[in-house]
Amino acid sequence: MRLVVAEDTMLTREGIVRLLQDAGHDVVGQAEDADGLLREARQHRPDAVIVDIRMPPTHTDEGLVAAEQIRDEQPDVGVLVLSQYVEPSYALRLISERPERVGYLLKERVFDVAILVDALRRIDDRETVVDPTIVSRLVGRRRSPDPLRRLTDREREVLGLVAEGLSNKAIAARLFITERTVEAHVTQMFQKLGLADDGQSHRRVLVVLAYLRASHHPIG
Repeated sequence: MRLVVAEDTMLTREGIVRLLQDAGHDVVGQAEDADGLLREARQHRPDAVIVDIRMPPTHTDEGLVAAEQIRDEQPDVGVLVLSQYVEPSYALRLISERPERVGYLLKERVFDVAILVDALRRIDDRETVVDPTIVSRLVGRRRSPDPLRRLTDREREVLGLVAEGLSNKAIAARLFITERTVEAHVTQMFQKLGLADDGQSHRRVLVVLAYLRASHHPIG
């Protein structure tokens, strides 16, 4: 894949670039702020951009704003955003309009090359990738009443994997069960929670995340 990497900390940026190059990807541009990311994306038209959410000058959401602008200008460009913190609201904001070809990972994970490469592969396949830490926090949060109590342990497990963006086939491989069994669990899960499943993997990720997010107070 042809990639642009945006990260204001030079050592972190160079580390990510080196991992990507060693994995066989072509890093066609680098940026240290959001404006630089937009310039590089417009010039090189990469397959995907990797961007830290918090970038200069305010270190709030400049990277996220730039990612959204890139998706508006170049809908076919994949986006992998990185965050140092667990911020579910940002993940939902990013994927709410076009959940395909987008990923959200905690920054600490990108230095595991297997996780980074897998996330980029899935994004290139028009999938959605959500960090499992965010999902586990959302699924595991105690609520009163807790609507997830309606689910069996296996259904809760499947719910978490759906929220991470895994397809039925990938969930079956992860849990060592058949794809048909996964389909049955997903159907039961959605029915019990009163959710609509249109069959599109990336759309159901958004539905599940929005449901989990609305079921309790914000996470810090």
